[in-house]
Amino acid sequence: MLVQMMPVVLLKKLEEEEEEDYDEEEAIMWYLCVFYHRLLDYRKPEVESLAELFRAFGEIENGDEFCCQNRSLQWRLPLHHHPDSPFHFVDLPSENVARNIANRSILVKGMYELWGEGSSYEELKDSISKYPDDRKLPYLDSNSTFKITIDSFGKVFSLQEQKELIQGLSYIPFKGQVKLKNPDHNFWLLETDNYGVNNGLPPVVQKRIFFGREIGGADRKLIPTYQLKSRTYLGPTAMDAEMAFLMANQALATPGKLIYDPFVGTGSILIAAAHFGAMTMGADIDIRVVRDGRGPDCNVWSNFKQYGLPMPVGLLRADNNLPPWRPGLKEVFDAIICDPPYGVRAGGRKSGGRKLLKGVVEPYTVPDDKRTDHIPSTGAYSLVECVHDLLDLAARMIVPGGRLVFFYPVLREDEFSETHFPEHPCFRLISTSEQILSSRYSRVLLTMVKIGPYTEEIAEAARIKHIEFRENHLKWLEDGNLHSAVFSPVDAHLTLSAFFTSFYLLLQSQSSLNPIVNILVKNFKIL
Repeated sequence: MLVQMMPVVLLKKLEEEEEEDYDEEEAIMWYLCVFYHRLLDYRKPEVESLAELFRAFGEIENGDEFCCQNRSLQWRLPLHHHPDSPFHFVDLPSENVARNIANRSILVKGMYELWGEGSSYEELKDSISKYPDDRKLPYLDSNSTFKITIDSFGKVFSLQEQKELIQGLSYIPFKGQVKLKNPDHNFWLLETDNYGVNNGLPPVVQKRIFFGREIGGADRKLIPTYQLKSRTYLGPTAMDAEMAFLMANQALATPGKLIYDPFVGTGSILIAAAHFGAMTMGADIDIRVVRDGRGPDCNVWSNFKQYGLPMPVGLLRADNNLPPWRPGLKEVFDAIICDPPYGVRAGGRKSGGRKLLKGVVEPYTVPDDKRTDHIPSTGAYSLVECVHDLLDLAARMIVPGGRLVFFYPVLREDEFSETHFPEHPCFRLISTSEQILSSRYSRVLLTMVKIGPYTEEIAEAARIKHIEFRENHLKWLEDGNLHSAVFSPVDAHLTLSAFFTSFYLLLQSQSSLNPIVNILVKNFKIL
């Protein structure tokens, strides 16, 4: 069984070489982020966003929300560690900021002040002895309680081995009492092994031992609490709970902020934002989703009621292609987070019947006897058009410094880069996080921050960018969704025919199975 360790640890000094002596004049405060070994592309962007949320870069000067968009954290890897390693050093301004980030994060297990590290237990002992006493003694007081936890990455310790390792730390002058539940101070001994060597993969981590004091820890209980299988109202595109919380963190969801999802569906993304205290608002073109659901006790509202969360400010039947907002309305939402329809599980739709889509513009009048239950007709909504409308909506409706967080699909064989992603003059792309869905395609979580005001000139410049972007994605425009781009090289009928032909030849020699063969030939008509 592989035990994978992932906390975040405060350093006094990061040595360039193991042989270097501790030099107090060059000491700087670093944190060791030890992540959960999953969703690798999402780990650093989440910490960067939470650092912004908890003002790790200082207060905004003169109320200028546009001035803070080039700030980022400094990151370093432990010696000889692969970039995919769960261990990363990050520079943060204070223990309080580190604690807040760990407690809010989804992919960071905890925070620790590192007292020592080494490639062996002898080096670890020497490193701990060199750590300043004024940093250690306040936590070794006789009036305090403590607990030591052993954990590992790439290996497993038996209970007897853990006991021996704890006894080997007797050189640390603990004076307090041991308390296994809710102690005053938690200490961790973390050991990594050469993970990946034995299975033929490049080594993700090298053997290293860390000892430190826990500052904070992530609350992973959120994931089973909000898991989809226990939710009242679900749809085919409901967002996974873990991903929804990551999106809410990227959007900096906090109490007092208003967050909008223009493709709300069953409300799974807004539930995560509401958990963090944000006010929520959603819209969907399908009235059956936002109004009816599956009955009075099984709809979007019932999902919020299930978790005891504040109800959305409103749920609208609205078309993102023909937004319902007043022309002069601007800068309303603090963030927009969504998963636009890109045609794999659900295709996009926009208002308009066949005549309107063909360019025939006429007054659309609903007869009086059909007004009560009439549902306006809709047409196909291409991915590129959908993204253009989303960016225009966000540029108009998001406040200065607010964020737009949304998924964008990509074909993996295209070796995509940031130049393939949609752009807008009002926004700066600050992070991209890929989630691989198959060997053919994946989706990328794009996080953009608003860096300039929305004007008519900006809108025209965005329209020109959209035309250039559309010309580079003709494959997707031909059929209006990603599904055709992914599956068009495969002829499903020919594939099934080849399969059943082989199956027929295989069964032909088995006389007892002839009735099955006859059924296949009669019903599928492919042989």
